[in-house]
Amino acid sequence: MTRLTTDLQANIQKNQNRNILMDLSRHLWFTGQDIEDDVAVLQKCFRASNLAGGDRVLMRLANSPVYIPINQAMWRMGITPHPVSASTPARELLRQLDELEYPALLVDQQMADEIDLPGFQSFALNLKTMPDLVFFCKPGLAAGRSCEPTEESLGLILSTSGTTGKPKQVGLTHAMMRAAAQYDKDSHRLTPDDTVLVVMPMFHINAQMILTTSSLLAGGRIAIAPKFSASRFWGWVHEADASWSSIVPTIVMILLKNENALAAYKANPQNRLRFIRCASAMLPVARHKQFLETYHVPLLEGYGMTESCSQCTLNPLDAIKIGSAGKPYHTEMAIFADGKYHEYGKESNVKGEICIKGHHVITHYLSGSQKDFQNGWFHTGDLGYFDEDGYLWLEGRIKHLINRGGEKVSPIIVENVISELPFVKAVAVVPTPDEFYGEVVTAAIVLDPRAGIDPQQARQQIDEHCRKNLASYRCPSKIFFVDQFPLNPTGKIKRPELAAELVQLEKQGA
Repeated sequence: MTRLTTDLQANIQKNQNRNILMDLSRHLWFTGQDIEDDVAVLQKCFRASNLAGGDRVLMRLANSPVYIPINQAMWRMGITPHPVSASTPARELLRQLDELEYPALLVDQQMADEIDLPGFQSFALNLKTMPDLVFFCKPGLAAGRSCEPTEESLGLILSTSGTTGKPKQVGLTHAMMRAAAQYDKDSHRLTPDDTVLVVMPMFHINAQMILTTSSLLAGGRIAIAPKFSASRFWGWVHEADASWSSIVPTIVMILLKNENALAAYKANPQNRLRFIRCASAMLPVARHKQFLETYHVPLLEGYGMTESCSQCTLNPLDAIKIGSAGKPYHTEMAIFADGKYHEYGKESNVKGEICIKGHHVITHYLSGSQKDFQNGWFHTGDLGYFDEDGYLWLEGRIKHLINRGGEKVSPIIVENVISELPFVKAVAVVPTPDEFYGEVVTAAIVLDPRAGIDPQQARQQIDEHCRKNLASYRCPSKIFFVDQFPLNPTGKIKRPELAAELVQLEKQGA
C-alpha cells in the first residue's frame, strides 16, 4: 500500500455507515461500505483475469459514482486507469486500445454492444454504483505478478486537452497524487462537513483530483451529476446540499444567460455554497463581477493543468483578487523572459512564459516530444505575470498570440474588453490570414438573443467600444457572428478549428 491508498481507504472505511457518494442521475446515496463492496467485486474480477501491478486499463465511461470504486480497486493493486471522454466513438476507442496495447477495457453495456473485440474476454459486473459495467480483458496474462503498488506506481494516465495539437499522455504517480490531493484539500479548507457537486467530466484532472480525491482525503462527500445542466444546476446544489463546486468560464456564461438557471436560483436562493471554483481558461472580469452580483457565491479562480496533477495557484479564500488566478500554492513558479527564469517572489510585473516545478509536477511525458521540460522546469506555454502582491495574471497561450504585422496581440485582452458589452453572450478572438499583415485580429461573437440587437448594430458598438478601450493594433479587423464555438469535452474553445471556420465564412461572404 502507498500513502495515497492507505489514507483514502482509511477514510472510506471510517465512513462505512455514512452516505458519502451520490449518483444525482438516480438520486441515490452510497455509503463507505457500498464503495468497499464494489471495490471487492472489481478486485475479484481483476485477479481472476491475472491483471496486476503495472497493467493499464482504458476506460470510457460517462460521469458516474463508479469512478470512485474503480480508482480505489486499481490503485490498491498497482493498476493504472486511463479514462477517456465518454463521447469517444467506438471506432476511435478501439483504435486507442490497439495503439496503446493495453490488456483491458472498461465500458458501459451500450458501448460493449457496439464494439467487437476478438481475442478479449468480457465480464458483466453488477455494481451498486453502476449496474451495467462491462470489463474486457485479454486472456492468458501472466499469473503470479505483484499487485502491490509503490509510491512511483502510476495512479492515473490522462490526456492533455489537445486544443492546440495532438493530446499528450501524462502519467501521475501515487506520490504526486497524494501530494496534490493534500494541497487541494488544504487550499480549499476542506473538512468532513463539505460536499462537492461534480458537473465537470470525470475523465479530466479537475474532477479526478481536485474534486474527488481531495474530498475523499478530507473525509467529505461527493455528489456526481451525469453532466452539466444549466436548468438543473441549482436543483442539484440543493439536493446534494453542496458546499462547493467547480466549473469553467463557459459554464459561468451559460448560468448568467440561461433563463431556467436564473429562475431556479431565484425560486430558492438559499444554499450552503462556500465558493465555486472556476478554472481551465480565464474568466473576463466583467462576467466574474456579474456572477457574484447575480448568484452571491464567491468564484475562486486558480491555475493548473494535467501536468501539475491539479492546481498551481489559487486565490486565497479570504483575499480574492478578481481577474487573477491567485497565488502559488506549494508550487515553484517562474516567468521565463529574455532567456532567463524570473523566479516568483524576486521580481514582479515581468511578462513571459509561466514555468513550474514541484512534488506534484511531472518531469516528462509518457511518449513524444519532451521539449517542454528544460533546466528542471516545465514550460507551460502559457503567458502571464505576477503583480506586486504575488497574484498571477494570465495573458493567454503562446500558440494563441496573434502576430499582426509584428505586433503581438493576446486574445484574452481583446476578449475581456468585448465581453463588457451586455449583448455579448460569448466571445473568442483568433488570428485569420491577411495578405498585408500576415495575421489580423478576428472576433467571433455569440449574441445574447434576449438583448434584441441586430448584427449590424452589434458590429458598430463592438467596433466603437474596442477603439475606445484598446490600442488600435488590438482592435478586431474582422467580426463574425456565430451560433456557437467548437469546444473540446472540457469546454475549452478549439481555437484553430474556430479560425478555420471563420475563414470559410469569409469565403462565403458571411
